[in-house]
Amino acid sequence: MGYINLALRMAREAGELIREYVDGEFTVEEKSSKVDLVTEVDQKSENFIRNRIHEYYPDHKIVGEEGVAGGDDLNVIAESDDYIWIIDPIDGTTNFVHGLPGYTVSIALSYKKEVILGVIYDPTLDEMFWAEKGKGSFLNSKRMTVSEKDHMEGCVLATGYPSDVEGDRAKVIENIHALGPVCSNIRTFGSAALHLAYTASGRMEGFWEHGLNVWDVAAGYLIVKEAGGAATAITGEAYSLTTRGIVASNGNIHENLIESINEN
Repeated sequence: MGYINLALRMAREAGELIREYVDGEFTVEEKSSKVDLVTEVDQKSENFIRNRIHEYYPDHKIVGEEGVAGGDDLNVIAESDDYIWIIDPIDGTTNFVHGLPGYTVSIALSYKKEVILGVIYDPTLDEMFWAEKGKGSFLNSKRMTVSEKDHMEGCVLATGYPSDVEGDRAKVIENIHALGPVCSNIRTFGSAALHLAYTASGRMEGFWEHGLNVWDVAAGYLIVKEAGGAATAITGEAYSLTTRGIVASNGNIHENLIESINEN
């Protein structure tokens, strides 16, 4: 089975697995803090995806949020030129736990440290955002392009509230104070992957968040780029798979967004 067809099928099947637990009972545990949650459903979703990848590509490496010690060793990505699948089995676990929409399945594949495909599936709305390197971005079967707006005043932005309350979350709150007066609005849907997908689809103009890991953004990074947008590190430097945090936009407002985020 081809890589993209496998990724699309895995994302949809994992989404079906997750939906079975909506409004049901499942265990919830804390990871790094009281606001950093994981459920048995996250773990079951990741195990399903891992097993399916190994069924077709047993030699490929896998990095997932719920891997060893709550997140696989990122040195695998930094040191390997092999094929590496990057998985977030439920991005937006807090939403899922509270019965809110806005959680996704995020799957990416990198080769020689470069993302070559990305898939983000929203089980609630049955929306599949996906891209292959050099082939464009799609929502289900329809091609996506970013918004053409070029003035911050008319732009809708998004961010999230990181689990590192005193560090990354404090930075986000400072950024909101800087950007709030100059943009149309700021949304927080609770899933970095969904924010990136919405930026790629033109539903909003930009997204930023500090402290994100590769499994949060790898798929969305490619989807934004293939939709004609821009995605970089928080500082504006080139994004790599070991970068923490991301800024993504339609490209037109990217410099202004980075300046506002880094002005303090």
